[in-house]
Amino acid sequence: MSLFSPPSHFHLPNAVVSHHGSDLINLPLHSPQNPKPSFDPLRPLKLVASHHSPIHNRRGFRLTSCLGSDSAFPISPQNVDLTEPKLDGGAGGGRDGGDGDSSSGGGGNEEDAEGEEFGPLLRFDEVMKETEACGVELPLDMLEAAKTTGLRKEFLLRYLALQGAAWPLGFLIKYCSMLRNRMLADPSFLFKVGTEIVIDSCCATFAEVQKRGKDFWNEFELYAADLLVGIVVDIALVGMLAPYARIGKPSISHGLFGQMQQACASLPSSVFEAERPGCRFSLKQRVATFFYKGVLYGSVGFVCGIIGQGIANTIMNAKRSIKKSEEDVAVPPLVKSAALWGVFLAISSNTRYQIVNGLEGLVEASPLTKRVPPIAMAFTIGVRFANNIYGGMQFVDWAKLSGVQ
Repeated sequence: MSLFSPPSHFHLPNAVVSHHGSDLINLPLHSPQNPKPSFDPLRPLKLVASHHSPIHNRRGFRLTSCLGSDSAFPISPQNVDLTEPKLDGGAGGGRDGGDGDSSSGGGGNEEDAEGEEFGPLLRFDEVMKETEACGVELPLDMLEAAKTTGLRKEFLLRYLALQGAAWPLGFLIKYCSMLRNRMLADPSFLFKVGTEIVIDSCCATFAEVQKRGKDFWNEFELYAADLLVGIVVDIALVGMLAPYARIGKPSISHGLFGQMQQACASLPSSVFEAERPGCRFSLKQRVATFFYKGVLYGSVGFVCGIIGQGIANTIMNAKRSIKKSEEDVAVPPLVKSAALWGVFLAISSNTRYQIVNGLEGLVEASPLTKRVPPIAMAFTIGVRFANNIYGGMQFVDWAKLSGVQ
């Protein structure tokens, strides 16, 4: 397909080049002004658009040899007496057209917007060139995605940087896709997890010291069990709502289970996850996400409640079998305590952390925060601290109302 509207005449310094619907131009460049050309005048030439910039709205051209010669000389708009050529009205975009970063035609604004956020889409040979230069082997899922759909440059560069991190982060990036995909989508993911763990652990320690008083060290095992379970819960609370890189096409099973798996995979990671090109979510999907995450949170809360309260009850019963005291409080019921944890995480924690995620997303997307990243970090610390304080007070109320404590 011709790139210009025919016919046109281009006046070069030493020749007149005519274009009549063909990309190849066979003209000897002899003229009275140039009887001895510095290159082979019988070699066919091709007029090629070398660059188009939408910013400057100019197009440069060059004449190249079609017989494999490396010689080429540029022809800038100052040296060419022509009007701006018109693009054909056909489908644009695509890698073959030269204006898009996707192999499919008509990529349009979505491809451009996604390219601005995560960089251009790299083909398999480009991906292998980058990885071989760094001496890195890609995981199988990323390698398969590079072969089929391609990889975004930003994802590849982030992975190459993260896999070389110190142990255990580098090891987990290589072999734990859940952590890797979340780090690729949000480089501050570990900071948010660490902030949640530190704040929750400090608040829990302060509450335990106040509650146990002089018996704190005598009941240190109970505190340690609660702290360990709390860390697991914190990781789940942050990780389940974090955005993640969707690399390649997920494998979907057949039948009813496959349909459920596909429906869950199409949901956003959180109710307020920002839309991106290729990731559009309806209101129905966002509502479904709240209940879906509630089920996941409830399951994590119940399992952690069984483990944590089970450890605590075992230690309490073992101590009382050795020495009983009238000041001993009743051993909390195991299943009822675990059920309370499940309900609390499914309703209260799910709601609060969805809001926290949405607020963090708004702050991180603001122009001021992009210029000054510490603002987002300070906001994360503040909003998660307030959330932990309020959540801890609310759990005490729920425990008293349910009769568990």
